[in-house]
Amino acid sequence: MSERAGAGMQTRGARRGAVAASYAAQGLGYATIVTALPAIKDRVGIDDATVSLLLLGTCLAAAAGSILADVIAVRRGSRAALVAGLIAQAVGLIAVAVTGSFPVLLAAVVVYGVGLGAVDASSNMQGALLQRRRPHPIFGRLYAGYTAAAIVATLGTAAVLGMSAPAGLTLIVTALVQLAVAAWGIVAFDPAHAAHAAHDAPRDRTPLPRRAIWAVGAIVFAAFVIDSAVSSWSTIYLAEGLDAAPALTPLGYTAYLVAMLAARLAADPAVRAIGRLRVGVIATAIAVLGAVVVAVWPSVPATIAGFAAMGVASGALVPLAFARAGEVLPERSDEVIARVNLFNYGGAVAGAVVLGLVAAGPSLGAAFLIPAAILAALSPLLRTLRRR
Repeated sequence: MSERAGAGMQTRGARRGAVAASYAAQGLGYATIVTALPAIKDRVGIDDATVSLLLLGTCLAAAAGSILADVIAVRRGSRAALVAGLIAQAVGLIAVAVTGSFPVLLAAVVVYGVGLGAVDASSNMQGALLQRRRPHPIFGRLYAGYTAAAIVATLGTAAVLGMSAPAGLTLIVTALVQLAVAAWGIVAFDPAHAAHAAHDAPRDRTPLPRRAIWAVGAIVFAAFVIDSAVSSWSTIYLAEGLDAAPALTPLGYTAYLVAMLAARLAADPAVRAIGRLRVGVIATAIAVLGAVVVAVWPSVPATIAGFAAMGVASGALVPLAFARAGEVLPERSDEVIARVNLFNYGGAVAGAVVLGLVAAGPSLGAAFLIPAAILAALSPLLRTLRRR
C-alpha cells in the first residue's frame, strides 16, 4: 500500500470517528441537562411550570440554531457550523452548571439551545457527506451512538446524584467532552461545501426540492411526536394512571430507549437487506401496534412493552429520514438537511404538549393514540424514503 493511500485511509477513519463522536456528544449533552434539571431547579429556586417554559425555550432556541447552521454552512461549510454548535453547547452547559441566578440560567439555556439546534443540523450534514463516500448505510450506527451516549448520561447523572455530588459536575464533564470533540473536528470533520455559493444570485441556484423536504420533514415530525410523548408522559402515566410501584415507573422510558437503540443498531443491516421503505413501514406498524397496546391494555407489563414498541419507530425513522434528506439534492444537501431538521422541534413540542392538554390520569393511556394516529396518517409519505 502506498503512503498516500495509507494516509487517505487514516483521514477517512479519523473523519468517520469524529462525526460519530459528534452524534455521541449531542446525545450525551441533551440527556445530561434533562436529567440534571430537578437538581438545577432546586438550586436556582424555580417551579415545574418554569422548567416547562425553559424546555419550550430550548426548543425555540434550537430552531434558531438550525437556521444559524444553515447560514454558516452556506458561507463556511458544515464543519464550521458543527464546531461552532459544539462550542456553544459547552458554554451553555458550563453556565448552567455554575449559576444560581435565574436570569443567567435563562441566558445559558438559550445559548445551549442554539448550540443544540446547530449540532442537530450540522452533524446530519456531516453524516450525509460521510454517507456519500461509503457504499453501505451508516446513519443507523451514527444515531445508535447518540442513543447509547444518552443512556450513559442518564446512568452517570444517577450515579453522581446517588453519591450526593453536585449535579453540575456531570454538566461540566459533558461540556469538556464537547469541547474535545469540537477541537478534533477542526481538523477531522469534512471540509466539503454542500450548499449554494454565498454570492450566487437566487436565479442561478438549483431549486431546493420543496416537496421532498416537506415529505421527509413530516416523517421526522411524526417520529419526534412519538419520542416527545413517551419521554414526557410515560413515567407519569405509569405512576398516576396505573399506580405502578415507584421502582417500576421509569421502566417505560427505559424500555423505550433500549428498543430505540436496538432499532438503530439494526437499521443499517436491515436497509441493506430489504431497503429503506420496507424498514420504515415495519417500524411504523410496530409503533402503532405498541400505542394501541398502551391505550387498550391498562396493565404495567403491557404498557412497558407498548412503550418499547413505540421506540422502534423513532429509533428507525429518524436515521432513515436524514439519510434520504442528504441525497435528494447532493449539491445543496446542507440546506436541505437544515430545513428538514426544523420539523424535529415542531414534533418535540407537539408530543410534549398535546397529550397533557387532552388527558390526565388513567385516560392518559388512550391519549397515546394521538401520536400513533399522526404517524399512521403520514405513513404514505414513507414512499419518499425510496432512493431514486
